[in-house]
Amino acid sequence: MGEVTDYIAGVGEPSRAMLERLRERVVSLVPDAEEGRSYGMAAHRYRGKPLISVVAAKHGNSVFPFSADVVAAVVAGLDGYESTKGGIKFSDAQPLPDDAFDGLVTGRRDEIDAGPKKR
Repeated sequence: MGEVTDYIAGVGEPSRAMLERLRERVVSLVPDAEEGRSYGMAAHRYRGKPLISVVAAKHGNSVFPFSADVVAAVVAGLDGYESTKGGIKFSDAQPLPDDAFDGLVTGRRDEIDAGPKKR
């Protein structure tokens, strides 16, 4: 098993089912993604870079695509979700819509495929 799978196994229900569903979505969207760690969190990695991490907590969940630009692009289409520069918070009562999660995954994948940004 990998880091993400191990993390999910240690989480109680109902969060475990949600994390497993999102893990499956990542694998279907980015089949080359690998399980690993980034910034101390279990995360999927792609081409050696952090792709996405979903963290379950007692009082809500957060998703981190490791890109402020990707978060900003997806948050622009969401109403009623708390966000930070690096992630979006959601709950069992207010789950993250599939299209928003998919946008985080594919947006980050596309950033990685495009290579480093020139500043």
